[in-house]
Amino acid sequence: MDRYKSLYKWMIIPMIFMQFGIFRDYWGDFTKNGWAVHVHYWTGTIWYLYLIIQPYYATHGKMEKHRTNGIIGMFLAGGVCITAMSMLFRDITNANDSAQFRDDFGPFEPWFFVGVAAVEIVMILAFGYAVIMSIIKRKSLEDHAWWLITTIFLIMMPALGRGIQNVYVLIHLEEWPAINIMTPIYFTQALIIGMILLAAWKYKKLKHPATYLAVLVNIYTCLLEPLGRSPAVEAFLRTVIKD
Repeated sequence: MDRYKSLYKWMIIPMIFMQFGIFRDYWGDFTKNGWAVHVHYWTGTIWYLYLIIQPYYATHGKMEKHRTNGIIGMFLAGGVCITAMSMLFRDITNANDSAQFRDDFGPFEPWFFVGVAAVEIVMILAFGYAVIMSIIKRKSLEDHAWWLITTIFLIMMPALGRGIQNVYVLIHLEEWPAINIMTPIYFTQALIIGMILLAAWKYKKLKHPATYLAVLVNIYTCLLEPLGRSPAVEAFLRTVIKD
C-alpha cells in the first residue's frame, strides 16, 4: 500500500472539480433547493470526503479507524445511490417544463433532460456496482482501494458537467438560444476520462476492470443526445420515473 501513501492528497483534486461544478447550481439558489437536493448534495460531498480520509487512515497506521469508517462509508454509499435515484424525477419534470415553457429554457429542449436521466441511471448503477465490488475485494487491498477510487469518476459528471455548461452558456450568452449545449458535455467527459486514465497510469491500474467500467460509463454519457431523442428511451423512462 506504499504507493497509496499520498493518495489522500490526490483525491482532493476531483473533490475541487466536483465543488466547482455544483457551486453555482447549489449555493446560487440554496434557499430554493428542495429537501431531496440538500440530502443528495451532502451525502455526495461526504462520500468524496471519505475518499480523502480513508486512504489517509489506511496508509498512516490507523487501520482501526479505517475499518470503522469503512462500515459507516458503506451505509453512506447506499445513501448516495438512493438519493440520486430519488432525484431522477426532476429530469422528467424539467423535460415537461421545457416542452411547456420553451422561451424560458432556450437551447435546453426536452430531449436534453430525458438524456440526462438516461445517463444518470447508468452512472448510479455503476457506482453501486463498484462499491459492492470493493466489499467483495476487501481482502485484496489493491483491488478494494481501486474500486473505491473509481467511484469518484463514475458520479462526477452531473456536478462538473453543470459547472462547465454554465460557464459555456455565459460565454456564448449573446447567441442564446442558438447554443450547442452538448459541446460542454463532450468537453466534460473528455476531462473526466483524462483524469481516470492519468490516475490509472499513476497507480498502475490501466488494465483493471474498475478502470474499464469508469471509462465506459463516461463514454456512454456522450450518447446523451441520441438517448434523449429516442422515443423508446423516453417512453421507458416516463414509465419507470414519475414526476
